[in-house]
Amino acid sequence: MTDFQLYNQITNLPPDLKKEVADFVEFLKLKKNKEPLKIKERGFGCAKGLFIMSPDFDEPLEDFKEYM
Repeated sequence: MTDFQLYNQITNLPPDLKKEVADFVEFLKLKKNKEPLKIKERGFGCAKGLFIMSPDFDEPLEDFKEYM
């Protein structure tokens, strides 16, 4: 579709649909100009100290005592 054909189709639309087309064009412009998020590299051990496990973590649970 050429620019002229697109222009003719848009000019034949009712005003409310022209507004939707204009909004969509703005959305496409914003989408194209948006830079991708840059994820910084995480080093080994970066979460050290954030999680604490209880000392009895490896012990059997009381709920499963009858199955053991």
